[in-house]
Amino acid sequence: MNRRDFLKSAGLSAAAFAAPGLLRAAAPSARKLNILLLMDDQHRGDYLGAAGASWLQTPCLDRLAAQGALFRKGYTSVPSCLPARAGLLTGMSPWSHGLLGYAAVAKRYEHEKPRMFAKAGYRTHAVGKNHFSPMRNAHGYQSVELEEGFHSMDGGGEKCDYQLWFEKTAPGKKFNPTDLHYNDSRGGRVWPYDESLHATHWTAQRAVEFLKTYRGDKPWMMKVSFQRPHSPFDPPKRWADAYADAKLPAASAGAWADKKYGSIKGTMEKRTTASMGNFSPEEVRKARQAYCGAISFVDEQVGRVIAALEARGELENTLILFTSDHGEQLGDSHLWRKCRPYEPSVHVPMIVRWPDAMKLDARRGQVRDELVELRDVLPTLLDAAGLAIPAAMDGASMLNILRGRGGWRTQLDLEHSQIYDSKNAWNALTDGHHKYIYFTLSGEQQLFDLDKDPAELNNLAGDAGSAALLGQWRKRMVAHLKPRGEHWVKDGDLAVQKKPIVIRPGFDPRNT
Repeated sequence: MNRRDFLKSAGLSAAAFAAPGLLRAAAPSARKLNILLLMDDQHRGDYLGAAGASWLQTPCLDRLAAQGALFRKGYTSVPSCLPARAGLLTGMSPWSHGLLGYAAVAKRYEHEKPRMFAKAGYRTHAVGKNHFSPMRNAHGYQSVELEEGFHSMDGGGEKCDYQLWFEKTAPGKKFNPTDLHYNDSRGGRVWPYDESLHATHWTAQRAVEFLKTYRGDKPWMMKVSFQRPHSPFDPPKRWADAYADAKLPAASAGAWADKKYGSIKGTMEKRTTASMGNFSPEEVRKARQAYCGAISFVDEQVGRVIAALEARGELENTLILFTSDHGEQLGDSHLWRKCRPYEPSVHVPMIVRWPDAMKLDARRGQVRDELVELRDVLPTLLDAAGLAIPAAMDGASMLNILRGRGGWRTQLDLEHSQIYDSKNAWNALTDGHHKYIYFTLSGEQQLFDLDKDPAELNNLAGDAGSAALLGQWRKRMVAHLKPRGEHWVKDGDLAVQKKPIVIRPGFDPRNT
């Protein structure tokens, strides 16, 4: 697909991408800023044109980065859907929001994004995936239009709004026409129906309709949350075909990964939802081709939402933030899906575009290297809206980075309780240059030099020359975990846990 066809399909003009800030909306109103939180699911941070992915077509997201700021060291502290969304909802770190692994978002928290904005006089609306439990627990959103993927099909549960719409709009058509499972990483299967029936298109269309029809006096805060590129990798054919001859990067694996996972072989056809697997280069490429197609389809639909915002005349009165809940291993280190401590899993896109109405004295198009995390999203949105950031929040406003204020964090904590295999429970620390990983059920350590070895191929924990550096990072982890008690640090050193700890002790998500 050439550039002109892409822009036409997204409902955008070529002028929109000619230069940062070239296209400007009508003069913004005098009311408070609107807030537009855009996110997708399972989008690894290096799969973005603005982040250097020359093989990938993401012009709409690249435009946001060119007119705002790209934080290229954006992370998710607990890289799976539910705990990541708890961080987005609350502005808290994992220990504070209570979810240390894959567990349902709490029934209610003291401070929640939509509830705070609604209390401040905003019209709040969510479109797409919330992944709350129960499904219709809106956590303060005044209205929701849900696309919860195949979760709405599990166990005969309640159907989401997208499925209800699909069954009404396309009676007799199969809801899952590719027969790919929800965590199915296979490529080579494309969406067979009209694109307007795809969940990605539906999510954007509902957001567009909100922007076309909302006539209230209140400023609005809208979250638009796309299910893709989370598997199933089922983009429209034109987007799968767009990468048929693309020079996609092959999966990489170091000696430690070969030793640990390299013997787990077979085919993706037989191991359709594998989280580990040394699959053939052909199968890996098919998966990556479909994944790229899914990202570009999301990007195109983001473009439709931005176009509707511009048509409304509120681009320059709306703070836009784009991110994802976690990444996707996509075969790197012979791993798939998420929940791992490695960059493909924990590194996510993070883009902030501020409007002219903010009068922020910051250069557009900058790329930042500060460590930012999902806990920083809510404080950033509150800051943009001129609302107070509660002291209980662990995150901070990324706008302070753009304002040139000092004091930003120099170390970030990452973790995930046991999942996928018996020993995959870990805590990690990074300063953006090195990453230390401690596996809590086995005592295994890993240390990577992210500057020299961004693909994490060489585990320095086995290098005698790095013993002193390893010891320094272990001490850092002891200091970080010591406040948690003897399950984590005992006799002054890291403990090996007998059982995984999924939820913070003393935290009851049912009654919060």
